[in-house]
Amino acid sequence: MTSAGFSERDRHAMRLAIEASRSALAAGNNPFGATLASAEGEVLMTAENNQRTTADCTGHAEMVLVRLAAEKLGPQAMRGATIFASGEPCAMCAGAMYWAGIGRVVFAATNADIREVLGTPALPASCTYLLRNAHPAVRVDPELLREEAAAALRGD
Repeated sequence: MTSAGFSERDRHAMRLAIEASRSALAAGNNPFGATLASAEGEVLMTAENNQRTTADCTGHAEMVLVRLAAEKLGPQAMRGATIFASGEPCAMCAGAMYWAGIGRVVFAATNADIREVLGTPALPASCTYLLRNAHPAVRVDPELLREEAAAALRGD
């Protein structure tokens, strides 16, 4: 682990999520991406937001990732795995990740960053609060590569 508590594997997985957020934006969607890593840290897959191109309000990157992983890898692949999200997941995504058995969530840009850049609506319950207070609790590690993710939100 680095002095900030994140490993190089964590940074690599988050950079994949940030790249997916840039890809989502280029496709006309909201700029969010997510990466799934196994409990051992192996990157399994990455997904991007597709809300606009699919006309699906649940097309958040984390939801797309959970659905794809369940379909392609089976639900057992998510048990104890980590999701790296380019932006702090919303309450809907937090619930989906919890019910999928995700053991750890790492996010980059915070809800405040997202609101500042995009001005989008936000629910009052944060991912961090929901998952850390769930039973069993899910580990949440915030702000890995926050500035890189915020730049992607801005389209920089």
